[in-house]
Amino acid sequence: MGYEAKLVKPAIKVATFLDKFPKIYNIYVVAIISCISGMMFGFDIASMSAFIGIKQYRDFFNSPDSNLQGIISASMALGSIFGSLASSFVSEPFGRRVSLFLCAFFWVVGAAIQSSVQNVAQLIIGRFISGFGVGFGSTVAPVYGSELSPRKIRGLVGCCFQFSVTLGILIMFYISYGLHFVNGTASFRIAWGLQIVPGLVLILGLFFIPESPRWMAKQGFWDKCESIVAEIHAKGDKDDPDVLIEVAEIKDQLQSEKDAKAFTYADLFTKRYIGRTTIAVFGQIWQQLTGMNTLMYYIVYIFKMAGYSGNTLLVSSSIQYVLNTVMTIPAFYLIDRFGRRPILLIGATLMMAFQFAIGGILASYSEKVDSFEGDTTIRLHIPKSQSSASKGVIASCYLFVVSFASTWGVCIWVYCAEIWGDNLCRQRGAAVATSSNWMFNFAIAMFTPSAFKNITWKTYFVFATFCGTMFIHVFFFFPETKGKRLEEIGQMWDAGVPAWKTAPWKPTVPLIDDDNMHEKFSITHGETGGTSSKSSDGASNNAHAV
Repeated sequence: MGYEAKLVKPAIKVATFLDKFPKIYNIYVVAIISCISGMMFGFDIASMSAFIGIKQYRDFFNSPDSNLQGIISASMALGSIFGSLASSFVSEPFGRRVSLFLCAFFWVVGAAIQSSVQNVAQLIIGRFISGFGVGFGSTVAPVYGSELSPRKIRGLVGCCFQFSVTLGILIMFYISYGLHFVNGTASFRIAWGLQIVPGLVLILGLFFIPESPRWMAKQGFWDKCESIVAEIHAKGDKDDPDVLIEVAEIKDQLQSEKDAKAFTYADLFTKRYIGRTTIAVFGQIWQQLTGMNTLMYYIVYIFKMAGYSGNTLLVSSSIQYVLNTVMTIPAFYLIDRFGRRPILLIGATLMMAFQFAIGGILASYSEKVDSFEGDTTIRLHIPKSQSSASKGVIASCYLFVVSFASTWGVCIWVYCAEIWGDNLCRQRGAAVATSSNWMFNFAIAMFTPSAFKNITWKTYFVFATFCGTMFIHVFFFFPETKGKRLEEIGQMWDAGVPAWKTAPWKPTVPLIDDDNMHEKFSITHGETGGTSSKSSDGASNNAHAV
């Protein structure tokens, strides 16, 4: 008996318990609740970036050098690597909601440890535990959203995760900014303790949102699956054409997979799945190699290089977080209007230009120093006599953030959740892709302080080169997924369509004729209505009736 088969009964008990509570089926409310996990990530980024340059933090932790600060910042990402890989072992047998519950639980525990911190070791442990929880949330929340949302707004719903990250950064940065006026350790302890709040809100919200219908179907609960799809797509109308087609495609997909062996991580690298695995993994890697998290974690260092200090530094930094949040909103419209490929290509081009601009201005106008205001990580800064150059660096940083927020920041989470196509590989594939994101997040958090110290302005040229490389990769290998059902995306991979020809591609034999679907499904739906919730044969008959 396989691992998942042994856990069927416990999974049923967990799902039954959670389903005793009344449910919210508004897809936007469901997305907001599940994406609180993204807000947690944002809280963590801001609560660290706002304090690394202030006196209270540096005095209590004995002014961490560039290597130690890199370890402190990266410890959260390290925990997230393990959390994202572990998520599929929970999400597959127990459901998406249980994974999100563990996300919130570990986050709360980690935040409590951080708020009571006594030394660097405890801070690192607390951040690692919080990161383990974020790894669950960042893997499961985008997949959960893609499985629940109607295809026409799947991009918009997927944007909620990244928007919640940016909103979390903004909220926590201003909280931290206010608290930095508090003397002593209370300044950062209160900020880190407040991180518990979104974790508790997520735990409460999970009792009132439905399970993924695709997960329900995989467990054999067809009636539950159909009810959830009907509530989400048509306010409970099971005769609605969109409901009929969605349920039929899920049944058809699962029927084709029922005789397959238990899907493992190794299967992601077989001939059939290696293409989509490579794209999803590199999509997440490239997002990190844009250099965005260099500006998120270490914005204080960058503005010091530009000659800013004190309150002026923190206020100027906060503008970046406002832009990051506000410019995420246009992506809600753009991603489903213009598609994933154009957004990724334009974003890579703009980010490359602004990274070269930051590095070029620093190379031309900055002066070498041994330290800046006692911080040995800063080895160059622009003198006050070159105020125009300082403003140029800040403007380039702001424009870079705008470019990232409206393109790669949002799009890649949506893209990597839907690119898999079929149900068989989606959760484990998303786990591998998200863990890749966290691996490079960890590497960049470790690398950046030392890079600022040793290669200074050349750091930005490194990231600019990566942006140029990702443009080429996207153009030749990233297929378009806009407007396609998840099951159609799987067909597209099997057909081997070149990436640049995928936007207009349609299945040779469409899954369903949308124009006449209601007539075609009236009989089929009548059959499904009397099907036992655990009958795989019934699912098969209904699927083939399509």
